[in-house]
Amino acid sequence: MTLAHLAEQLTEVARHAGAEILKIYAADFTTQRKADQSPVTEADLAAEAVILAALRRLTPDIPVIAEEQAQAEGLPAEAAQRFWLVDPLDGTKEFVARNGEFTVNIALVEGGVPVLGVVHLPALDETYRGYSGNAERSIKRAPFEPIAARTPPTDGAIMTISRSHAAKELVKAEEMGERIQGTIVAGSSLKFCRLAEGVADLYPRFGTTMEWDTAAGHAVLAAAGGTVSTLEGAPLGYGKPGFRNPHFIARGRRG
Repeated sequence: MTLAHLAEQLTEVARHAGAEILKIYAADFTTQRKADQSPVTEADLAAEAVILAALRRLTPDIPVIAEEQAQAEGLPAEAAQRFWLVDPLDGTKEFVARNGEFTVNIALVEGGVPVLGVVHLPALDETYRGYSGNAERSIKRAPFEPIAARTPPTDGAIMTISRSHAAKELVKAEEMGERIQGTIVAGSSLKFCRLAEGVADLYPRFGTTMEWDTAAGHAVLAAAGGTVSTLEGAPLGYGKPGFRNPHFIARGRRG
């Protein structure tokens, strides 16, 4: 199955998972705490069940690492050469706060590189996907249109920031010599998508993230012409021990 065909299939899978999330989002729901004190809801579990069933059907020979399954069963000692990374509800804090900026993330990793990613925002009905140099966006189920990262303006970059870490992220970016002219607040992997569609230029992350948090957005941004690297400048890879990311910086196109 080609990456283009997989992208089409996964778009529908992500939208189906998003529909399950919205059923719970529209009702009263309870929030629990995992061992690491991060929140989890019935929506995380319902969406992950949809995605896992679909991936078993579509690609039964490719292993899957999904956030809630990993929490329950543990992580493999080492990554396969080709594997799926799934975050069924990235931005559970945004979900609980009901601000709409939570996503469904599905990514295929080959040789440590995310080669296909689908990011779906159920509440906003927006879908982003990237593979083989093709980055696309669909808003309100309209036909997909190509998107591309931009070269930062000469008067400084627009930086995407989170609500919870905004001040710290901005100060650290400026301490590293980044020239920032403005910021855009965005939740979850939507930050990568804002870079991929050319409305922002920089997303530094200095806190803890897991690979399933970033792989799908990374794939979309890479297909749009952007990059994600460690603070030392090396490409951010996947399948690392513990599947935990170091601090990183995502960028649009270099000037």
